[in-house]
Order: sequence, then structure tokens, then C-alpha cells
Amino acid sequence: MRQLATALTAIILTSFTLSARESSVENVLSDSIDNRQEILEQLENLPNIEVGKGITFRPKNDSYEMTMRFRMQNMIGLHFNDRFALSETEAQVKRLRLRFDGYIFSPKFIYSIQLGFTSYDAEDRPGGVTNIVRDAIVYYKPTPAWNLGFGQTKLKTNRARINSSSALQFVDRSIVNSEFGGDRDFGFFGEYHYGTYDGFALAALASITLGEGRNWGSSRTNGLAYTGRLELFPFGRFHSKGEYTEGDTYYEKDVRLMIAGGYSFNQKASMNQGFKGDVLPSGVTRNLGAYYADVVMKYRGFALNADFMGRHLFGNQSPLFDGSDIFIYSGCGVNAQVSYLFDGKWEIAARNSTMLPDKAIHSALGYSMWNQSTLGLTRYIIGHSLKVQLDVSYNHLKNAVINPADGKWSVRFQLELGL
Repeated sequence: MRQLATALTAIILTSFTLSARESSVENVLSDSIDNRQEILEQLENLPNIEVGKGITFRPKNDSYEMTMRFRMQNMIGLHFNDRFALSETEAQVKRLRLRFDGYIFSPKFIYSIQLGFTSYDAEDRPGGVTNIVRDAIVYYKPTPAWNLGFGQTKLKTNRARINSSSALQFVDRSIVNSEFGGDRDFGFFGEYHYGTYDGFALAALASITLGEGRNWGSSRTNGLAYTGRLELFPFGRFHSKGEYTEGDTYYEKDVRLMIAGGYSFNQKASMNQGFKGDVLPSGVTRNLGAYYADVVMKYRGFALNADFMGRHLFGNQSPLFDGSDIFIYSGCGVNAQVSYLFDGKWEIAARNSTMLPDKAIHSALGYSMWNQSTLGLTRYIIGHSLKVQLDVSYNHLKNAVINPADGKWSVRFQLELGL
């Protein structure tokens, strides 16, 4: 009996000890989560850095920090004609990327490196060199409000382009952004942020870059690109950089609104989309201007994104080139999308995108207007880091010279996995 009593006493004491330990662990985890959220919100002004993801390495003396991340997108798409007969099938690893972010010597010196390894991500540069470098930039952050960068990264032109492709609520960005949206370039970048989450805030972003896109090398055109963007937050800033994350995955308890606009002047551009696209024939160049306006609103699972953007040429320059099928897509486009997130897991979204080209290029395009309507369904497993997406699109071409029946309907399925 004495042995049994001793055993029972040991079991009870062990149970209390384990319970106390579990309670202590829960408290530590709870404190860590609270502190992490506070830290995340304090670091919102970090340029192009997603804090708290990936695998982080940091020595005890805090002399540097490196966060390593990867992500992939596996996609299959089926395209049907107007009789619902299958006209094209695509299946590919659309994006496969490796990213390194952190600081060195001091948190004021921040770096960001991103590599892309699929044919969709890689681009051929002059001399037949395949370019896998997407981002390679160093920022100096003298104060919490200022970021000054040198290297290659995204131009701060429009919301849809700054928005990471890992944080989309559809399989891909809109047709409007694909044509008129900015891209990456090499040069000098500056950002200024003012305000908090509880009151009026703004951000001013600008850059002076080469104007030839990703890792072009050298340019003999003697022209640069000048880009500026202003963002206004009347009711305070979004949490967790929600202005650049589609869908209200944070579930904003108060109305959050961003109204923004931007402009980019690309002097003596060598490609038909300015920072990307086909190289213009015979070494000619064009002075291109691109304008952007966008709105983001989120509230308790509901999200609205609206974008207006376009491209124009200066002077009497023609968008067409004699003896070549390459041309510059001048005109504008409008995109609007709305969504609602149920229980933080399932999201339904609708998008309508319209391309309105200038009359001068109607014959080269083969249509006078292109409208695409898309319905999307997303299942978030771990936010945008692990999700499954399905969308269905309907395309309509007005005054089409080309066969409008092909590619009338599209169905796409995609798995996103990121660390």
C-alpha cells in the first residue's frame, strides 16, 4: 500500500509539473505571437521584405540576418472555343523561385535577392544570355520612414505589379496589368512613409532607372526612366502590407482604403512595352509614358481592387513600324475585382478587365476592344503560402479580325506552395 501511495503521489506530482510546463509554454507562445504581430507592424516600411516567413539565420552578435525562402506554382490550363471544344492545353511549373532577404552589419543595410528558374520567369537578354535574376538590391534605411535603394527590383508603378504573384486571388494578374503594368529595372530607388495604422498615412515612392528592364547591361540610347507613385491612406494603413495582398486575409476590423496614382516616363525605350516585351526593329527607340491609378478597400473579409492604366507616345511618334509586325500597344485598360473570404479559408472572387487600344493599332491587333470576365475560387490552407486556386474566364473581342472563337473560355487550376 505504501508503494502504491508513493506511485500515485509521483503520478500526481508529474501531472502537475507537466500541466505547469504546458501552461508556461502556452504563455510563452502567446507572448511570442503577440510580440511577433507587434514586430511585424513596426517593420511594415521595410522595402520588399516579407517578415516572419522562410528560414532565418542570425548569429548571436546580430551582425547579420538572412532569411531564405522558396516558392513554386504548379498550373494546368484548359482553353475552349465557342463550341466548348478543347483548343489548347497547358501544364507547367509556372514559377519556381528562391529568395534571400536580410541585413548585414546593421539593420539599416537591407538586401533582397530573388532568382527565377522557369522559362516563364527567365528572360533572354542581348547576346543570348538567359537572365534568372529578378531582384538584387541593397537598401539603406536611415530612419523608419525612409528607404534608399540601389540595384534591380520592381518599379513602383501600379498596385497589381507591386503585388507579389504569390499573393494573388486569381491564378494570375489581369490582362490589363500584363500589357500596361510596370516591371523590374536597374537603378536608384527611394521611398518615404508617413503615418500609422490609426490615422491618415501616405507613401511616396520614386526611382531613376536605366529604362531597359531586367539586367539589360549597357544602353547606347542615352535615355533613362523616371517613375513616381503616391499612395494615400485616409483611414490608416493596412495591416501586414494588405494594400499589396489580394483578398482580406487579415480580416480588417475597420475600413481600410488606399487611393494611389503613378506615372512613368521612359525616354528612348528599346522595347515595345518599355521595360519588357519585344525589342524594337532596326535599333529605333520611342519615348513612352505610362499612367496608373488604383484603389484598394478592405473590410471584414470583403475586398475591392480597381485599376486604371495606359500607355502613350510623345510627339508624333508612331506606334507602328514599317516592314515589321512589332508595334507598341498604346491605349488604356480598366480592371475591377471584388471578393469575400468565408471563415478565413474559402474565398470567392470576380474580376472584369477591359482593354481599350488606340484606333491606330486596331488593324495590327485584330480587334478594337478585349473584355475578359473571370470567376475565381481559392482555398487558403496557410494563407497565401499554401493555397489551391481555380478560375474560369470568358473572353470577348469586339470587331475581331482574327478568329474570336478560339480561346473563348479558359479554365485554370493552380497550387501555390511557399516557405
